[in-house]
Amino acid sequence: MDKQIRDAQGRGEFDRLPGAGEPLPAEPESAYDGLWWVKRKTAREGLAVLPPAPALRTEAEDALAAAYAAPSERVVRKIIGDVDVKIRDMMSKPPPGPPLGRKPYDVEEAVREWHRRRAAAARDLPGAHG
Repeated sequence: MDKQIRDAQGRGEFDRLPGAGEPLPAEPESAYDGLWWVKRKTAREGLAVLPPAPALRTEAEDALAAAYAAPSERVVRKIIGDVDVKIRDMMSKPPPGPPLGRKPYDVEEAVREWHRRRAAAARDLPGAHG
């Protein structure tokens, strides 16, 4: 193993590695955090792991936006129906973290809003008569 490392060094394979010549990162704040490397990688990669309720809140908001942009009423009903199942499921259990702060959507209201937005978008198209 040492010979392989020396040979690679001789070929210059370690010369331009990221972080070469930089100080080692600071020690984690706590004496020992078994997940320090996971936290560092998620920060470096720009990832975030949310608790279940905030994650579902974000998913619900994204689902509503996707429903409003859906190509058909059937797709609106599918998107809203799928997220409502998750919301109802979370509402029926003890909270795993912070409160969800969401209730199931009114599918019919989402469909009415989808129709309203489509009609407004059609009126805004160039050459459309409104």
